Amino acid sequence: MKKSILITGTSTGVGFESSILFAKNNYKVYATMRNLKKAEALKKRIEEENLDIELLSLDVTSIESIQSAVNIIIEKDGKIDVLLNNAGAGFAKTTEQSTEEEIRWVTEVNYHGVVFCTQAVLPFMRKQKSGQIISVTSVGGLVGQPFNELYCGAKFAVEGFMEGLATYVSDAFNIEITCVEPGGIATEFMTSAIEKTAKEGQFATGEYLPIFERYMAGNQKRAEESTEQVYQTGAEVANVVLNVAQNENPPLRIRTSQWAEDFCELKTKADPDGTKIVNQIKNSFL
Repeated sequence: MKKSILITGTSTGVGFESSILFAKNNYKVYATMRNLKKAEALKKRIEEENLDIELLSLDVTSIESIQSAVNIIIEKDGKIDVLLNNAGAGFAKTTEQSTEEEIRWVTEVNYHGVVFCTQAVLPFMRKQKSGQIISVTSVGGLVGQPFNELYCGAKFAVEGFMEGLATYVSDAFNIEITCVEPGGIATEFMTSAIEKTAKEGQFATGEYLPIFERYMAGNQKRAEESTEQVYQTGAEVANVVLNVAQNENPPLRIRTSQWAEDFCELKTKADPDGTKIVNQIKNSFL
């Protein structure tokens, strides 16, 4: 019997590529997105390659939408073997200039969505005594970066949530927990977020302007000098996700490229995959 996987944020990028890759590797894929009008490219691939992918509407900011999608999958399959929390949104703006609405939004999409999707599948994984929850986070969940502090804060929260969960659900219920941590992704939403903010002139004010100009110049330089090392395709990251799903003993944390590994080294060198800290917490508290 095929394993089933629920993937959020599948209209583009890592979610899109993961949907196709998992289907080609004998998974029943439930590919979800907030707006199914954006599913045309995925529909085309499904039809052309006869892929076992079912499209569902799921808005990670709506508990009702999440629960509805999960209920549909349970009714059809009776189980959910893997949850891939992939949906997210980039955000690049100074804290001072961000509105309350923006701050709440970036947290809702990037953190609360992960928590609520995870909460929705846990009862079924617990009952079946098996499952896997994979969250696509970011090197920004380990290392804070200029003009990305609100986004990084949300990703840090996901990392802490997943780490805490891993300390007890793995042993008690055989539910594996992993954070997949990419660096830059080609056509990544963060680039769009920066360009949108810059276009609106929201950085070009006062004392933040020269700092932002240095930041943008550095981004351009990195892109020109080391595109292959820094930026991965969605398909490359999807391959890492599949490897995690097929690993009998998946790590808590895994970076998706050598660049990402090097970028986070000061934070991760004592415990690269998170195994040591999880075991320490288990021994201390449980």
